Formats: sequence, structure tokens, C-alpha cells
Amino acid sequence: MTLKQLQYVVTVAEEGNITAAAKKLFIAQPSLTSAIRELESEMGIVIFMRSNKGIKLTSEGEEFLGYARQVLDQTELIEERYAGKQSGKLKFCVSSQHYSFAVEAFVELLKRSGADRYEFHMRETQTFNIIDDVAHLRSEVGILYLNKFNEEVIRKTLKDNNLSFVPLFRAEPHVFIGKDSPLARKKTLTLEDLKPYPRLSYEQGSHNSFYFSEEILSTVDCDRELVVLDRATLFNMLIGLNGYTICSGVINEELNGPNIIAKKLKVDDYMEIGYIIPGSIRPSHLTMEYIDILRSLTA
Repeated sequence: MTLKQLQYVVTVAEEGNITAAAKKLFIAQPSLTSAIRELESEMGIVIFMRSNKGIKLTSEGEEFLGYARQVLDQTELIEERYAGKQSGKLKFCVSSQHYSFAVEAFVELLKRSGADRYEFHMRETQTFNIIDDVAHLRSEVGILYLNKFNEEVIRKTLKDNNLSFVPLFRAEPHVFIGKDSPLARKKTLTLEDLKPYPRLSYEQGSHNSFYFSEEILSTVDCDRELVVLDRATLFNMLIGLNGYTICSGVINEELNGPNIIAKKLKVDDYMEIGYIIPGSIRPSHLTMEYIDILRSLTA
């Protein structure tokens, strides 16, 4: 096994295509294919499944990829420290439901890194995609919530993907509304108070099951539904249409602006918000620092 072979595996996984990976690596496609097959033979595993539709990582390939990335990261650090060789871009990726504290922690991590060259990804995305990103190592860490309604399904999905859920904090349900909404005059809100107003939620794509909804109480009937893809659109509609969305209540005025406020919702429910990481791979130092920042922001 060589470092070059490990780099080949990582590049093929990132590109999802042998031809594209060979082009990026500036080698012939047959040479790349041969090198990976030699590595598979040496390790006694199958890293990639090959078909007419292309290639994808096997379950053991996903685990191997995690270790390969760690070895390459450590090699860069050694070369930078002892050989004076400039390292490549610092890379990190988070997949999360739409939480301002996750973005705030991401910004703080980037500031602390002090890196001159970096490629950081902050993916506010659909719940199933968060799980899929972490399971396939596209993201180092994912952030989502559990409650008494979705916990059984989400935990089973995590177990099937060899992922661990670690709680950060438990939040009481709140409602985000515009500061000038008619509901803003109330100290607390009930489901009955919300009935006349549009309910906003995030699109969950082909996995649009109630169990994967980003908002709790998604099964409660509502006559006026608005479904959006991004935070900015949701906030604009909260303000412009006197809409609401049910959430954790954790808000950052610097990131979200002064026109969105949170009101406690009087229901018997909760949101256990936490992070997910691969169960069999040691988290990177950036992942651990990001988690530490998350904990400090949500303590």
C-alpha cells in the first residue's frame, strides 16, 4: 500500500467516476484502475462496486476511505512541520438542518483555523441527505434532532448506516415569527393561536416523510402550507406573510437579523438536538474542535 494509492481512492470517491478521477490525477484511466485493483487485492477487500452505471463505495470501502483520508491528512501535517512543504487546502464539511448555532460554530472554526488556503463546506440540507453525507464521508459531522415522534425511525436509519448520535441539548418547542406578526404580542403560543396563519417548512425531497421533517408536529393538520428550500426564503415569508415555523427557538440575531423572534409553544414535546458521526472512524481534529465550539454555544 502506498500514499499514492490512498490518494487515488480518495479522488475516485470524490469524483464518483474513474475517468474524471484519472483526468484530475493526470494519469491514464487503465493505470488508475490497475492501481486500485492492486490495493484491493493487497488489503483483501472490495473498495468500489463497478457496474454499467458507474462505481460506488462498498460498506468496507467507506470505512477504508475514512482511514485513508486520515492518513493523508496526517502526512500533510508531517510534511508541513518537518519538511517545510506547504500543505494543500484545509478541508472540512458539515451537513446540518437549518440551525443558526451550527453556522455560528462553523464561522468560529474557520476563524480559529488560521488557514490561508481552505475549502470549507456548510451544507444546510434535507434530513436524509445529512445522514447520507456523513455515512458516505462527504461530511465529517451532521446536525439534526430527535423527538418522541421521529426517534425510532431516525435511530434505525443511523444504525443501518453505522452512525452515532450524540446529544448537544434538549430544546422546548418554539415558534419563529416576524417581529411585527399579530402573534408577536403574545408571551406564549398554542396550536390554536397558529391556525389562521401559514405554516412554513423545509422541503425534504424524495424522502419527504413526516419522520424526516425538520419541524416537529408536522402531522398536525394545517390549511395553509408553504414549503421552501432555504432559510432566507423562509424568513422572508415569515415576515411578508405573517407565517410561522415550529423550531428549537435558538436564534442568533447577528446571523438571522432583528426581524425574526421566537415565542414558546405550549405543547408536550421536545427537540433533542445533537450531532452524528461515523461509528467506526476516529473524528478529525477539526471535527472535535467544531464539536467543542457547538457545545460552548449551546451550553
